[in-house]
Amino acid sequence: MSKILSSKVIKIIPLIMVLVIFHSTEMMAKGKGGDSFGIMGIFEILGALAFFIFGMKMMSEGIQRAAGSQMRNILRTMTKNRYLGVFTGFLITALVQSSSATTVMTVSFVNAGLISLVESAGIMMGANIGTTVTGWIIAILGFKVKLSAYSIPLFAIGVPLLFSKTGKRKYWGEFLIGFAILFLGLSFLKNAIPDLGGEALAFIEGWSQYGIFSRILFVLVGALITVIVQSSSAAMAITLTLVYAGWLPLEVAAAMVLGENIGTTITAELASIIGNTQSKRSARIHSLFNIIGVFWMVLLLPFVVEYLSIFVENFSSLFESNAKIKTEDLTDAQRLDTYTLAAFHTVFNILNVALLIGFVPWLIKVAIKTVPEKAGEDGLETLKFINAANRTPELATVELQQEVARYGEIATRMLGFSKELINSSDDKESMKLIAKIRKYEEITDNFEKEITEYITNLSDKEMTHKTSVRLRSFFNICNDMERIGDIFYQLAKAVESKVDRKIYFSPEQRNQLNELIAIVQKAFDEMNRNLNLSTYDDASLGKCYDLEEEINIQRNSMRKFNQEMINSEGYNVNAAMVFTNLFSSLERVGDHIVNINESVAGEI
Repeated sequence: MSKILSSKVIKIIPLIMVLVIFHSTEMMAKGKGGDSFGIMGIFEILGALAFFIFGMKMMSEGIQRAAGSQMRNILRTMTKNRYLGVFTGFLITALVQSSSATTVMTVSFVNAGLISLVESAGIMMGANIGTTVTGWIIAILGFKVKLSAYSIPLFAIGVPLLFSKTGKRKYWGEFLIGFAILFLGLSFLKNAIPDLGGEALAFIEGWSQYGIFSRILFVLVGALITVIVQSSSAAMAITLTLVYAGWLPLEVAAAMVLGENIGTTITAELASIIGNTQSKRSARIHSLFNIIGVFWMVLLLPFVVEYLSIFVENFSSLFESNAKIKTEDLTDAQRLDTYTLAAFHTVFNILNVALLIGFVPWLIKVAIKTVPEKAGEDGLETLKFINAANRTPELATVELQQEVARYGEIATRMLGFSKELINSSDDKESMKLIAKIRKYEEITDNFEKEITEYITNLSDKEMTHKTSVRLRSFFNICNDMERIGDIFYQLAKAVESKVDRKIYFSPEQRNQLNELIAIVQKAFDEMNRNLNLSTYDDASLGKCYDLEEEINIQRNSMRKFNQEMINSEGYNVNAAMVFTNLFSSLERVGDHIVNINESVAGEI
């Protein structure tokens, strides 16, 4: 209880800080008049930007937790082709207000093998369009509405929801509070930017007289800002604010927006650094798409900006609201420039998607060529899916499920090796099989260690109850898988002792062991079917329990046979002991398979 309370208190501290700083900022704004802009002014700008980014992060994470499973289902089911993927990427990004969240989620799904490169390309193209929604929100509301009049009351709604016992209400509370902090941060940013107007404009215009070279320079500036703040939305907010303050000419700001489209690709690239080859290729497609788009738009930039300026000026009434709201003073030029910049951002991304969506196969070929397959990457000794960092627990469950399914397939192979070992009559071949089983036992130990460590690291993060239950299931499954590996190794050691002592099974013993192995193989097949389900909610246990009963019946029959034959003439006692060891070991494997199926179904 104390832990839950402390986590909520920690969450409320930034809200208190917001209100305190908001009050002090308002006071400073009223009295700053002609104060010179110094070191404190820089810290005000940085603090305002920090509030904006914190609000964006809180809002995005809140809605991801509130509707995470639904968004994952959308990504899984609505990516049949690249065109539908574009719509899906737009929809998800418009909801979470973060193209970074969408691209990281997409890289995660590619890493887990749930979507193809073609599907991921469409999603990332759509995410580029979806992120333009943020620019419109800032342009229409951020500089028109008196944000403080509407942001502060959101805390009155959001804070009680934050303390709600219902998970989804709490996460919607986070979303509302993040929304309020985001716009307060924008308000602070507007107040913190000093009125240098003509001086700043003259300085920047001095660097904008070199045609295409100036555009490339400001593209690089925009990319750098995005890389530093790790948010294209924050970079867009900065650019819009500087246009609003009169610091940036419209063409320079448009070039910076292009750079921000390149800078945002760093998020997907970083997310894929320690991912597998497919996830790196997915991130590379995103980078190629944005870089190519920026290249052709840099050439056409003056003409596009001029045309959009005329269009926005002629249709500016479409952007105006007739509602009676508290507004701040805003010149026509400032208002139209912010609208034009938001329109440019949208038009550029829509045109880029329209031009390049037909070239997705070519982009994939370039990505494959620039990110070659690493030798041995798919080796069994290492994890394949959960080697990417900074995953939310909700995203991590997707990759964990794929890795656990792979773990099940590796454990299943050990049964095949054991069958070969039991039936082998060649001592050298037997020693090779024993060595192989020993290697696989080490692999299962390593898998269990790395997966459980990964789960343990996730346990400190906030997550939904369903995600917590799922992580506990993965933990239990890994424990049972590791025990299966140990049992097969013990079985191999028993056979090794049999080989060393020149002990041989009778045909009856060998046949009965093969019959038991056949039933255990069916149990493994059922286990792997459940582990490979798209969602564990669809798991069934009926067949699993039937197979467990078959294993027990076969074990009992073998035990009875062994007891009846033990006193028979010619029945080798040492072979009987090894025989008992083997069928008991196989029966214990069946028990662990049942445990795994029950964990999948959420019954453990």
